[in-house]
Amino acid sequence: MGEEVKLLRVWGSPFSSRVEIALRLKGVQYEFFEEDLQNKSALLLKSNPVHKKIPVLLHNDKPIAESQVVLEYIDETWKQGFSILPEDPYERAHARFWARFIDEKCLSAIWKACWGSEEHEKAVEEACELLKLPEHELKGNKFFGGEKVGLVDIVGNFIAYWLRAIQEVVGVEILTKEKLPKLYDWSDEFVNVLQESLPARDKLVAFYRGRFESTTTTSN
Repeated sequence: MGEEVKLLRVWGSPFSSRVEIALRLKGVQYEFFEEDLQNKSALLLKSNPVHKKIPVLLHNDKPIAESQVVLEYIDETWKQGFSILPEDPYERAHARFWARFIDEKCLSAIWKACWGSEEHEKAVEEACELLKLPEHELKGNKFFGGEKVGLVDIVGNFIAYWLRAIQEVVGVEILTKEKLPKLYDWSDEFVNVLQESLPARDKLVAFYRGRFESTTTTSN
């Protein structure tokens, strides 16, 4: 069938990046449309009227929203070659559990530790404690998917790539070789394998530095 694949995204968004990683791993050709979240396009509002958020995948004009939902859709639609989810039902359920754990627990804790102004040291400690759970789940494997990238690795892209850039800007230590050695090594492997699918690190650091400085100026 004729394939028309479009992605409504924002540069530098880890959620948009998840979808781009999956499309590239699958070898799917796509066209992206950059969104301005301060002035959302009619196409975005029409395609995701419930949440009005990116990313949205448009496959032959049919919209699919929410990054984890989109990842599973991509895996089920383009079955050739690379598999994002394992074949075994138990392993699939296990991967979904950890992917949801990252989104529902880890990301908010990390965000609070990096940007929160109250009880900062406690927030950093809590984020580190939470990350010890996926650290343990790696069990000495290169990736959460074993020897290759899978669903949990892709959903964990913020931890693997964004977190270390933000740490540099705000001066916190969460993901370090000393505190989380397995997760730290995993993040290196993740970047080595997926570098071409990730936003340029210097641009990402500059973006968050600008945000950090404006927040600091505002609060003074």
